[in-house]
Amino acid sequence: MVQSGRFKNKILLLFFVTTLFFLASCRNETEQTTETVDIKNVGVKKVTAPDFNADSAYAYIKAQVDFGPRVPGTSSHAKCADYLVSKLKSYGLETIVQRGTVQTFDKKQFTLKNIIATFKPEAQSRILICSHWDTRPFADSDTKDKDKPIDGANDGASGVGVALEIARQISTIQPNIGIDIIFFDLEDYGTSGDNESWCLGSQFWAKNLHKTNYYANFGVLLDMVGGPNAIFPKESKSVEYASAAVDKVWKAASNIGYGNYFLSQTKEFVGVDDHIYVNQAGIPCIDIIEYNQATGGFGDYHHTHKDNISLIDKNTLKAVGQTLLEVIYNEK
Repeated sequence: MVQSGRFKNKILLLFFVTTLFFLASCRNETEQTTETVDIKNVGVKKVTAPDFNADSAYAYIKAQVDFGPRVPGTSSHAKCADYLVSKLKSYGLETIVQRGTVQTFDKKQFTLKNIIATFKPEAQSRILICSHWDTRPFADSDTKDKDKPIDGANDGASGVGVALEIARQISTIQPNIGIDIIFFDLEDYGTSGDNESWCLGSQFWAKNLHKTNYYANFGVLLDMVGGPNAIFPKESKSVEYASAAVDKVWKAASNIGYGNYFLSQTKEFVGVDDHIYVNQAGIPCIDIIEYNQATGGFGDYHHTHKDNISLIDKNTLKAVGQTLLEVIYNEK
């Protein structure tokens, strides 16, 4: 009986040890499963975008203005074109000039120059950044010197300056996606009441894409992005044609502290702009463009001689440029 009791004790002990081992194994498996789920749920971390240099963007704007009004057919226009091509090439972007003959509303013919630069041409995932680089041939909204061209520091040069700084940044710290930059010509040589007379460069490009079957995830048009205390509501046609891109850009601005520039309201105040024709080419494109709450339209400098280098505010350039870098470096 003593031996039998010991045997039973051994059986009970073995059962107890086996049970503990089984429970420990189950707990370990549960913990491993939980750990795996936790790692998965962390998701993809947001990439830290490089620091947009507003001083650099400002310098690009001033360089354009220093050439004088970039009116098609003038030496200032030709010299600025050479400067823009040289800068883009210096940052390693494949750069071409798309030329075409167009007729303006006043029956004049010009050879337009759309300046097109490409970063990572092999990448399937792409973002298009665009602006116009020409200036208004006359200050028809001014009270004096209405027949003289404007400097176009904000209306034209500001968007180009921001895009050039983006080109410099991506050449230093490369994003995972491709970037295309287009500077449209002859955007501002139009007449009131005739939408087709504006945006001749983007109209030409939309019908003659620089690359067969060219496509980008979405496009961003920069128009008047350097004024002091500027605000950028969600432009109505952008929301209509490219709402997902609008949401992405405005959310990025809010996330990094620039919600006071990028307002969540939708405003209808743009009759026509280059993004309309980019959309017609099959690329969802939005317009980041300044809105004047007092007038319900553009700023009081628009198409006047007030649009000079003194108008440009580096804080606004920073808000727009940093927001776009945030979007670019987190795009998949």
